Amino acid sequence: MKNIFLTYAKYNKDADQTAVSLLNALSHEEREKERGSYYKSLSGLSRHLLQGTIYLQGLCKSGLSHNPQAMKAFAPLEGISIPQDALTEAQWKALVPVFEIVDNSVILLVSALNDADFTVSIKIPWYQGNPDAVPLSFLLQSLMVHGTHHRGQISQILDELKIDHNYSSIKADFIG
Repeated sequence: MKNIFLTYAKYNKDADQTAVSLLNALSHEEREKERGSYYKSLSGLSRHLLQGTIYLQGLCKSGLSHNPQAMKAFAPLEGISIPQDALTEAQWKALVPVFEIVDNSVILLVSALNDADFTVSIKIPWYQGNPDAVPLSFLLQSLMVHGTHHRGQISQILDELKIDHNYSSIKADFIG
């Protein structure tokens, strides 16, 4: 199970780097333009992707206090603040390196887990309390899928803009 999550964590990092590179090539106006998505703009989708990853990792933290190596993975996230509203050009530039910090944190987290950790029960604040907790593996799956989902939205917008991209495949060097 660990190798599967590690493969996806590394894929997410690579896909985020590629997506950010593509978004960096756009003008500030193009990144901030309303695109009809729930999160409005490309930078809005990017902000939400980061916020969701940090949030889901924070939930994971509550069940891993017994694993000092896993707890170290959360340290780089302390003090990260993601703006809630449309970004200035300077805010976008400041946000770009946050993707790598957050993605590396996920890789460190998964790398530090042992088999028993994947079954640790984590309380969650959704589903109206039914269930009120899920195994860590479910939460990690949610974290991985969340990023893929929102990068898919970014991909669709890039398609509409006729911007060539391909960050939807998993490279073989992630395996193992």
